Amino acid sequence: MKIIEIENLSKTFSTTFGKKTVTALNDVNLSVEQGTIFGLLGQNGAGKTTLIKVLLGIVYPTSGSCKMFGEDFTNLHLKKRIGFLPENHKFPNYMTGKEVMTFFGKLSGLENLYLTKRIDEMLELVQMTKWSKSKIKTYSKGMMQRLGLAQAMLNNPDLLFLDEPTDGVDPIGRKEIRNVLLALKEEGKTIFLNSHLLSEVELITDRVAVLHKGKIIREGNVHELTSKKEEYKIVVDADLAYLLDGAIKEKYALQKISSSTYLIHVDESRPMNDFVDHLRGKGVSIKEMAQEKNSLEDVFISLVQAEEKRL
Repeated sequence: MKIIEIENLSKTFSTTFGKKTVTALNDVNLSVEQGTIFGLLGQNGAGKTTLIKVLLGIVYPTSGSCKMFGEDFTNLHLKKRIGFLPENHKFPNYMTGKEVMTFFGKLSGLENLYLTKRIDEMLELVQMTKWSKSKIKTYSKGMMQRLGLAQAMLNNPDLLFLDEPTDGVDPIGRKEIRNVLLALKEEGKTIFLNSHLLSEVELITDRVAVLHKGKIIREGNVHELTSKKEEYKIVVDADLAYLLDGAIKEKYALQKISSSTYLIHVDESRPMNDFVDHLRGKGVSIKEMAQEKNSLEDVFISLVQAEEKRL
């Protein structure tokens, strides 16, 4: 089931008394399946936060359509099924963590007994229980992110929008937040996140889209985007430089990395299976074989640079 469906969505802002316009989103088409973690990637000013604000009904599109849970995004009843952690969120310094949670819980219409139970559960989940009675002014940036995440999950949402959820969080904290998000996914929740930490996105997302100057320039699952389809690393128990003849080494562009590790280049005309069969015919034992990968950061930079050249 598609939880989010976006068709031909555009958003234009007017500036200087309407004399100039800025296109924040340009003909965006996107869909997000239920029970997945979807990552939206882009540089500052690419339109990521604007897209989330449109979906939340904070900003209205200039043209196009959006649906969530199969209904028009303007349906107010959908808000009960959504949680939101904005970027650079602020809470009153004079309030305690528990008071912040109580305030937002009541805004969501949660009843007292259930609200108290949910507050305790969510603070424990993000490991903020011992700071629940401390004033917000004493919180670090990482603690603020944890509290913000707890607030976003307070109403037990089916769809969670997270804008830079691990910003300012230390490596251990980021891992703990990843574990929370993966656990929510296992429960069937859908998570839509923006993040500049592409290494974090790569670890947990099912699909990503790259947004550049308001346009989607690439979408796909992380494996599809990061795999080098033509390259495999293979670890064997023999020195192939001496074992294989020159024609085979040239055909597969055999590259020696170490005494037992090689990089193999393949395509449709010289499939990997043929090379493996050839090795086995020579009595070579294959200890390990894996497709080579780019990092998501490498892919992102490459896509953005290529788009800049095209423009």
